[in-house]
Amino acid sequence: MSDLEIRRATADDIPAIVALLADDPLGARRESPDDLTPYRAAFDRLAGDPNQHLAVAVRDGRTVGTLQLTVIPGLSRRGATRSVIEGVRVHADERGSGLGSRLVQWAIDTSRREVCRLVQLTSDATRVERLGFEASHLGFKYHL
Repeated sequence: MSDLEIRRATADDIPAIVALLADDPLGARRESPDDLTPYRAAFDRLAGDPNQHLAVAVRDGRTVGTLQLTVIPGLSRRGATRSVIEGVRVHADERGSGLGSRLVQWAIDTSRREVCRLVQLTSDATRVERLGFEASHLGFKYHL
């Protein structure tokens, strides 16, 4: 995978990111790749926040993976900063290649540079975790 580049996303990456989000049984029900307007507005908010890291994995000029990393300053754990990894998606052609692990490792390395003391990974309960994260908390969602 030496020809792989993992970098911060740009506005030009939005269509490919949304396609990755939608190309998944969960995302197919909740994403709308035909209307990029809300995604562009969300990207602008992310790009303006230094605690947000929207990343893409690019191989041969093609976006093959993405994730979002959020850095959260906090008071708990003696004032520890933590990060949350969300929205990890890998193109169907790349699944099983280790690309997801590479993306998560990029997020962990970035979290270290941001002086985070804890990295959290959120995932739908239907997914299987294989990267060494410990299932330690029960999460709740309240839809607005």
